[in-house]
Amino acid sequence: MIDFFQNIEVYSPIGIIILISAGFIVGIINTFAGSGSVITYSLFMLLGLPSGAANGTLRIGVVMQTLAASLTYKNNNVLDIRKGLLLGIPTTIGSLIGAQIAISINKSIFETLVGFAVLIMLVLVFLKPDKWIKGQAGKVKSKSTYVQILIFFLIGIYGGFIHIGIGIFLLAGLVLNAGYDLVRANALKVFIVLLYSPFALAIYMYNDQVAYLMGGIAAIGNLFGGIVASKLVIKRGTKLIRYILIVVLLLFAARMFGVFGLFV
Repeated sequence: MIDFFQNIEVYSPIGIIILISAGFIVGIINTFAGSGSVITYSLFMLLGLPSGAANGTLRIGVVMQTLAASLTYKNNNVLDIRKGLLLGIPTTIGSLIGAQIAISINKSIFETLVGFAVLIMLVLVFLKPDKWIKGQAGKVKSKSTYVQILIFFLIGIYGGFIHIGIGIFLLAGLVLNAGYDLVRANALKVFIVLLYSPFALAIYMYNDQVAYLMGGIAAIGNLFGGIVASKLVIKRGTKLIRYILIVVLLLFAARMFGVFGLFV
């Protein structure tokens, strides 16, 4: 499988189809729950990009998919823009710090810790499904608390650092702390990522860690994936999201602990 990708001419017809298809799948998964960026992250590396450049390049698609999905959510009146802006500020500040760290730090220890955090959230999904499905009725606060600001600042650091799995952390903060149901939490999650991603991308661009053409091609798929997924979220509701979230959490945790490498 690895040899197959290494022998592909990136900008040949088949290479372009693979990039767009991967972007489309990532756009769907990221809009539903999160962690889909692991697909383009891995693909970019298989196609020859170093890990740092892969980490920076995938941000192009993230901007496109979150822009498309945010517009869809807004047009369907499920996006709380004011709350998104309030939480987006600390997240953006954190993302700038995280992106700076990512330029030089070794990710292995950090990824292991993230794997443990994902497993904890997976347990929460199984043990407290009502909080994910129904939210905390009447507890949604228009005013951001200091705890919320700190939570989203820390989430922003992670998002700027590696981005993979950021949607899961945002959903956890929006549902378990802010009290949103999953549909509205998904809309807010997408919007917050849209707010911070251009700033994080700019840092990777400044440090020459972005392959513009490769990322731009994949971003075409990201854009359409974001549109399709946001419409499905509105139409099918939270039950579908919960099942997808469980699967994504399992796969993401497995990757963080290197389980897939045991089968290579």
